[in-house]
Amino acid sequence: MKISKGWGAILIIFLILAADQALKIWIKTHMQLHDSIEVTKWFYLYFTENPGMAFGIEVIGKLFLSVFRIIAVCFIGYYLYQLVKKKYKFGYIACVSLILAGAVGNIIDSIFYGVIFDHSYGQVATFLPAEGGYASWLHGKVVDMFYFPLIQTVLPDWIPIWGGEEFVFFRPIFNLADSAICVGVFILLIFYRHTLSESLSKEAIKKNA
Repeated sequence: MKISKGWGAILIIFLILAADQALKIWIKTHMQLHDSIEVTKWFYLYFTENPGMAFGIEVIGKLFLSVFRIIAVCFIGYYLYQLVKKKYKFGYIACVSLILAGAVGNIIDSIFYGVIFDHSYGQVATFLPAEGGYASWLHGKVVDMFYFPLIQTVLPDWIPIWGGEEFVFFRPIFNLADSAICVGVFILLIFYRHTLSESLSKEAIKKNA
């Protein structure tokens, strides 16, 4: 049975959200902060919490960031609805669905995790603790766990400034939601750049008409 583009987008979003939240909840309820599990020599599940943007980048206040994410998701969701309605190519719709699912996945952490979990410092967090969570609504931290130290070495002493220091590539720690956003954006820019430019131009013309 052929699945419509709309149901295909919903399926992608549901699968990403389900996998992302299942993994985050497992990490949160089975590991203490900064615990790690070695999967392979170059791949670890390393539990950290990110109060800022993707890959642990902190730039602006938490409340502002959470509200900004919610507004951005509303715009992306409306944009995706328009794409389905206008019958764009499913590959393009799938990319936007990945971006939307990733954004929603991290928003769920920001909105709810501070309330439904207690902290993970020196303990495994409890789901719905009797004494309450570690933060208020919209102030939760995003759970990150994927760590790929592909190269771990010490830089030669002759290198200025950083000589003798430890060097790790790839250092950022991220989650499945971050991955969905990055994959969606990467494929858009490589294969659907013209479609993206065209669709945004049409939306701009429509608003100014």
